[in-house]
Amino acid sequence: MRAVRGAVQVDRDDPAEVLEATRLLLTEVMAANSLVPDDLVSILFTATPDLRSGFPARAARELGLTDVPLMCAQELDVEGGLPRTVRVLVTAETPLTRAAITHVYLGGARALRPDLSGRLAGAR
Repeated sequence: MRAVRGAVQVDRDDPAEVLEATRLLLTEVMAANSLVPDDLVSILFTATPDLRSGFPARAARELGLTDVPLMCAQELDVEGGLPRTVRVLVTAETPLTRAAITHVYLGGARALRPDLSGRLAGAR
């Protein structure tokens, strides 16, 4: 079992934009790590306090992940933190080693983990 991290920054707090970006993030995380829905144990989403228009977990349901336990939480409101950001922590059953896991940071969220920028399958 492994954990996969990811994040995406959205341009504005709009329900459609948050859902679209979260769907993209989940799709990229799964593709980059060759995960299928049956591999998923659970997914934890966090959103920065400036994202209030909807639940990021709804995007997972819209992708058909209806039997995967999901939870949303608010990210810490740290001064200087990256605004308008959805983060994800996916727990999955996979034969990949920890070193082989590809964490996915999209758009402005790439600034959160520049050390991983060379390994990002979904860097945009």
